[in-house]
Amino acid sequence: MRKITFILFLLLTASSIVKSQYFPPISGNNWDTINPSTLGYCQSKIDTLYNFLETRNTKGFIILKDGKIVLEKYFGNFTKDSIRYWASAGKSLTAILTGIAQDKGFINIDNPVSTYLGSGWTSAPANKESAITVKHLLEMTSGLKDNPTGNCDNEDPDVLCLQYLTDTNTRWAYHTGAYKQLQNVISSTSGLTYNAFTNTYLGSKTGMFGIWVDGIFYSKTRAMARFGLLSLNKGIWQNDTLLKSTLFYNSMINTSQSYNKAYGYLWWLNGKSSFQAPGIQFVFNGSLMPNAPSDMFSALGKNDQKIYVVPSQNMVVVRNGESAYGIAAAFSPFDNELWGYIKNLSCSSTGITTSLKDEYFNLYPNPTSNNISIHSDYVIDEILIENNMGQTLLIDKPQEKNYTINLDHLPKGLYFLKARIKDNLITKKLIKN
Repeated sequence: MRKITFILFLLLTASSIVKSQYFPPISGNNWDTINPSTLGYCQSKIDTLYNFLETRNTKGFIILKDGKIVLEKYFGNFTKDSIRYWASAGKSLTAILTGIAQDKGFINIDNPVSTYLGSGWTSAPANKESAITVKHLLEMTSGLKDNPTGNCDNEDPDVLCLQYLTDTNTRWAYHTGAYKQLQNVISSTSGLTYNAFTNTYLGSKTGMFGIWVDGIFYSKTRAMARFGLLSLNKGIWQNDTLLKSTLFYNSMINTSQSYNKAYGYLWWLNGKSSFQAPGIQFVFNGSLMPNAPSDMFSALGKNDQKIYVVPSQNMVVVRNGESAYGIAAAFSPFDNELWGYIKNLSCSSTGITTSLKDEYFNLYPNPTSNNISIHSDYVIDEILIENNMGQTLLIDKPQEKNYTINLDHLPKGLYFLKARIKDNLITKKLIKN
């Protein structure tokens, strides 16, 4: 009798765990919410977060907890029904669609791309082209030149722009033109347009409707949140397993190759010991976003289109808009700064508590060739200078209102100077010429 009672207890417990994950209806705008106060969030800190988002050119912002909306905010004329492009965050959507295509038997990611597109899909020598597999495109290890010569750029999928540089799996390089061939592979093998494939196998199952235009996905902000929720739930929507291969899912959200530890199958990974950035053959030490949870994986797009997935907190965070700092790269210092505000939402946390106006903190001259002078109406507790990869290059504690820093040791370029004043962290762009 005790054994039966224990088994019933386990079944009931398992049932309650499953039910704790909420999924919104596929159609309509109904979506259950959670009062932020139940998570210990303070309204004053929510307001500070919203002010930060607004000053950083945000259009839409959502936080999901257990599938339910905790925070949702739109800025300016942008609404929940407005459409926005995902930019390279759509790469992560393609990753899951690739896994589904393999589940359906359309492709095998270990097969050469030429198996599906035929020979001559690149301008590389035939023996080099035939070595490129679907998996290499997922990993960004195709060996194709990520800065192609001629009338080409990184995003151009034209045959003449897919040029041989090195053998497969000998370097990691962020190459959008090569990545786009995954969409062609899926379309050619399934017999469906890429839009039809997406809507048939994901949109109609999850309510995540959108449209691909020239390889870029466009949708409402809530569609981004739906995709984040599907990804959080390992490719399962309620009782419908859309991505069946656990091997593919686990490979997708873990380090896929030996060069960039922070990259899976078209997803960015936090909490790794090092990372590479798009367009740079240099390994940076440290985590991609130190302020964010270490188990987080992210879909990141140009001009700060973001879908963050945090399994340990059963959380999804979405941000879209214009670039926060005028940086077009897939990730920027905005990522780490945003997570500083998110982790500070709890009433019990300490840190940024009030919004201090930027005009109380000035830099001059800016641009500068050597020295930068800082003036504040208040005592400056700490100064940090970061490069556009978010790496800290200088830390100082002036403890005064006026301060000058010599920048001769820094190369020309764009930097971010951060000043901590009265428990506020204010960021301004700094240009060294």
